[in-house]
Amino acid sequence: MRLTKLVLLAAFAGTPAAAVAEVKLHPLFTDHMVLQRGQSAKVFGTGTAGNDVYVQLVGKNSTAVGSAKVAADGTWVAQVAAPDAGLGYTLAVQGTDIKLKDVAVGDVWICSGQSNMEWKVKNLTKDGQAKKVADAAKTDMVRLFTVPNRPMPTPQKAFATTKTEGLWLACTPETAMDFSAVGYVFGRDIAASQKIPVGLIASDWGGTPAEAWTSREGLSAHAATKHYAAAVDQVVEARKDMNLVEAEYQADVAKWKEAADKAKADGKAAPRAPTKPGQGGVTQYTPTALYNGMIAPLLAFPVKGAIWYQGEANAGRAKEYRALMPALITDWRAKWGTPLPFYMVQLAPFGNGKGNSAGVQYAELRDAQFATTKALEHVGIAVITDVGEENDVHPQQKVPVGLRLALAARADTYGEKVESFGPEYKAHAIAGDKVTVTFAHVGGGLTISGDAKEVAGFTLCGDDKVFHPATATIVGETVVLSSDKVEKPVAVRFGWVNFAKPTLNLFNKASLPAVPFRTDDFPLTTK
Repeated sequence: MRLTKLVLLAAFAGTPAAAVAEVKLHPLFTDHMVLQRGQSAKVFGTGTAGNDVYVQLVGKNSTAVGSAKVAADGTWVAQVAAPDAGLGYTLAVQGTDIKLKDVAVGDVWICSGQSNMEWKVKNLTKDGQAKKVADAAKTDMVRLFTVPNRPMPTPQKAFATTKTEGLWLACTPETAMDFSAVGYVFGRDIAASQKIPVGLIASDWGGTPAEAWTSREGLSAHAATKHYAAAVDQVVEARKDMNLVEAEYQADVAKWKEAADKAKADGKAAPRAPTKPGQGGVTQYTPTALYNGMIAPLLAFPVKGAIWYQGEANAGRAKEYRALMPALITDWRAKWGTPLPFYMVQLAPFGNGKGNSAGVQYAELRDAQFATTKALEHVGIAVITDVGEENDVHPQQKVPVGLRLALAARADTYGEKVESFGPEYKAHAIAGDKVTVTFAHVGGGLTISGDAKEVAGFTLCGDDKVFHPATATIVGETVVLSSDKVEKPVAVRFGWVNFAKPTLNLFNKASLPAVPFRTDDFPLTTK
């Protein structure tokens, strides 16, 4: 029978300390934390089986209490009545010295992906960006949490903590410097626009593929991705002997040091160091490993949604990514038990290797990312064709990325009447040697950004399937294309290269760039 608030308060006041002396909170519960608004707060942790646990959430104008019994596996979950969004709460566990201060109630967002999500404010080294962004970061309305990097062979319930990871931090110029730049800018804008506290949980790791962030069940559910589930089973089984794994790693380190010394002597960049295997012989590249170690421990914690910046590690596998990315999102939604809003960043322009700017691996991966927004509801995308760098996979302009992700959330999750997307291909019509392309999301009209006088990035092809640059003219809410090398056009492409020269410049008047697209269904160059 559920205890009433009065009975719980009495229990809170009188239960002997020894009864709950072994109670611990999950690492997600620390000072400065944010609890998800709009639903009962779930407070959970570990303790001695059979013991009762009482928790109390106190605000300026309210007190909510909850109770739980520690299960046989040593875990407990207490439900606390839904609190109002705001600041200044405390959370206490009866009979212990646990009393969390400066607790907020608002919206919690997961910030995940690879290095461009991991890229910290302090890494914005051009034009003093880091200081400009960080100097404005002192706010009670944003809280920061970084999940420790840890690949694991099986799903985990918790993780270890350090002085800077695995605990909530108040947002200050100092703490923001060491947090995801994209994540911070996103959270800052959501907090300002919605006037609520925002908690940001950064769970990211550079160079990692999407399959590492997906559970075994999620990978097994799709024909195009189930081979990853079989592969991880083989890896874990084959590497049970950790002494053998460590010996292999040390041998790889020795080879790497030799290669690095030679590269230094030749004036060349050193090769990437080998990755130390995690528990069970898995690394951050192993399918499921980061889901197990960095997402699974978060699943009991209610969140509002997720933002995602990843794909570079999957470039070259665009066809597979069309199945893999929806599989990941569907998997996370199933595990959290909620239709999690999910907003991703489309890959920035990048040469993808010296002399390969005209290649199309990144274009094909971008198209797979965009296809995910059509395959699932409440999945949006931030297009950043204007902020790439040809020779750096980590573009310095992270502020526009965070703001465009926030626009997607503000429109889709929060229902604001804002234009959140750039011009999107709708249809095309061919008449003689000309093609007229119409767009959705014109945002007040089409325009050319910057000082350029011509629209860049369109190409046409005829029956020979050879694409040639096209002259593009804005006519109302359409773009009219022609090429003196294509007498009878059959297909159009826009921005269909790794790195466009000149920079793509078709925007709407809401200052958002057009989405790259193609009208053909010619075979992809990647698998």
